[in-house]
Amino acid sequence: MLYIVPTPIGNLEDMTFRAINVLKSVDIILAEDTRTSAPLLKHFGIDKKVFAHHQHNEHKAVSEIIRLMKEGQQIALISDAGTPAISDPGFLLVRESIKEGLEVQCLPGATAFVPALVNSGLPNDRFCFEGFLPVKKGRQTRLKALTEEKRTMIFYESPHRILKTIEEFMVVFGEERQASLSREISKLYEETVRGTLTELKEHFEQNPIKGEFVFCVAGAE
Repeated sequence: MLYIVPTPIGNLEDMTFRAINVLKSVDIILAEDTRTSAPLLKHFGIDKKVFAHHQHNEHKAVSEIIRLMKEGQQIALISDAGTPAISDPGFLLVRESIKEGLEVQCLPGATAFVPALVNSGLPNDRFCFEGFLPVKKGRQTRLKALTEEKRTMIFYESPHRILKTIEEFMVVFGEERQASLSREISKLYEETVRGTLTELKEHFEQNPIKGEFVFCVAGAE
């Protein structure tokens, strides 16, 4: 069995009882960064074998993980924050486990884009999740393909690129396109700023830019 276990994106109280019980019951925990996961596991009294499983080693590690599960080992995969495989490692392991006829269960839990979308005030009956845009190659192609997108669009962005991304969006979607930026979700300094892309640019030119961002942009009318 492979368990996909979401972890808090900020507030430790967002960890579910089921997630804790699963992590206590499995034989091995795969963590995106063992240093990041160690305080979380210690906080909840989880003492298990923990191995690193990240984008740099996942292709090499998959066959060994599959072998362990076939021998009867129960394995849980966690990321640094949120649900594994959503802009984090996990898809490859899930796909290969299914190919090998192994059971996979993904627990419900924290994911940054859901509260950001609901908080945005933008239509959420239909939306598209774009995650992180390519930093260089393919970035403009992706943006061009979204120019006529009518659903609310959701992006992840790092703080050092947020102003540049706002400026790109102003060119692609228009300066008056409605949007929302959420940062530090579930943490002490959680903030959501709403308005036109021009207004968001003005806000973040005058205020500190800290934390990971979820960018929600209204679709074309």
